[in-house]
Amino acid sequence: MPLILFNKPFQVLCQFTPQEGRESLADYLSIPGIYPAGRLDADSEGLMLLTDDGKLQHKIAHPDHKEAKTYLVQVDGAIDAAALARLQAPLDLGDFVTKPSKAVRIAEPDWLWPRNPPIRERADKPTSWVAITLEEGKNRQVRRMTAAVGFPTLRLVRSSIGPFSLATHPLMPGDFIEVPANAIHK
Repeated sequence: MPLILFNKPFQVLCQFTPQEGRESLADYLSIPGIYPAGRLDADSEGLMLLTDDGKLQHKIAHPDHKEAKTYLVQVDGAIDAAALARLQAPLDLGDFVTKPSKAVRIAEPDWLWPRNPPIRERADKPTSWVAITLEEGKNRQVRRMTAAVGFPTLRLVRSSIGPFSLATHPLMPGDFIEVPANAIHK
């Protein structure tokens, strides 16, 4: 029962079913019987866990057992303390209110790979980086949160899920490793 850590590249679909003109997980992983434990939209990059164990997949992805996930987010503008405080508090996004989260301004991680294609650069408008840790994960939640506080997401990289982190398991986009399935329970 493998547990696969995979660094999903930008614009790769989080599914094995091919879609014409788009890369999917099948272009990177040929391990039979594995499925994603959680998803990342095509515009997001970073850590995914995949397994062939349905109970483990449920433990990782189900809302009652959500593993904490950290996202490194490059936002448009110089984010301020007021916006960070709003990100940390429950935030009304219209169709739901987020749970409290952790949000801190960070320097751009030195281990982070360049995105291909690169984000657009504007000399007259700065960008900043934020690490946001959630214990929930609704569709496009992080992007919606940063937009709601006035700092739209330019780049989003999931850096960790539970005990697993790209900082400690350095994988380039498209790379994967197998770890013991019981490592998630530690």
